[in-house]
Amino acid sequence: MTPTPDARPERWLAALALVIIALISLGNVITRYITGGSLAFTEELSVFLLVVLTFAGATVALRRNGHIRIGMLERALPPGPRRALVLLQGLCGVLLLGLIVWFGAKLAWQEYRWETTSPGLGLPQWWYIVWLPLLAAVMLVRQLQQTLDRLRGRLDDES
Repeated sequence: MTPTPDARPERWLAALALVIIALISLGNVITRYITGGSLAFTEELSVFLLVVLTFAGATVALRRNGHIRIGMLERALPPGPRRALVLLQGLCGVLLLGLIVWFGAKLAWQEYRWETTSPGLGLPQWWYIVWLPLLAAVMLVRQLQQTLDRLRGRLDDES
């Protein structure tokens, strides 16, 4: 059996985001308990970190071939058509992620140019948005790796 492909940087990023979310939430709960009010910035940072966590976790799952898909048709096909289906799935993923990278980068650039600030902390909005195209680009690379591995028969197709 071949070893499971890894996405170590994305695992670390997801873990870091999760730890920071937990600390921010704990701090907010303690502050609310002691003072009766909450910290205003916690929601803004938590939402941003949840997006980072989601993309990093999805990238790890993608690299490990762990995303949910219905494999019945894939397993029923002979090798030639199965490879074509795997290639079609990979191309659809690359297209979707490419669109997210493109439009996410456009949005981040517009926010940078317009000097929009975030509502809670007043930080430049592009600081939050730029992570969308960056993480989608990393996910796109992992999509290509996974598709190549599946075409070469290196990944278990039973999932």
